[in-house]
Amino acid sequence: MSTPTTSDYLLLSRGQWDKASSKADIEAAIDKFYAWYEANIAKGIFKPGSRLTMDAALVTREGIRTDGPFAEGKEVIGGYWIIVAESLAAASTLAAESPVLAHGICYEIRPLESERGSAYRHTNETPTE
Repeated sequence: MSTPTTSDYLLLSRGQWDKASSKADIEAAIDKFYAWYEANIAKGIFKPGSRLTMDAALVTREGIRTDGPFAEGKEVIGGYWIIVAESLAAASTLAAESPVLAHGICYEIRPLESERGSAYRHTNETPTE
């Protein structure tokens, strides 16, 4: 019997808390999140990630900017985690169990690509026609 192949998936925590949710409800959801997250690390289906601070810099060909914000509230990335799963669907199903989703946070999940970037193949950085 062969072992299923797994890959790493980046889970980006996006958005902001619902204004209608109380601080107590949000705090309870955060506590449940960390219990869920730590249990999944113990099972080997999560790798450590981190919350992100509010400080940021944007580096472009024009220079370095530190006078954000650089994204709208719905686009803000609050943290990142790594899921180990057999597929994007499996990673998404696991992420859907997160207790913070009920309070306005959403997740973007992306497979991590081990292949080097190239101007000769279509990637996220390739301009749309």
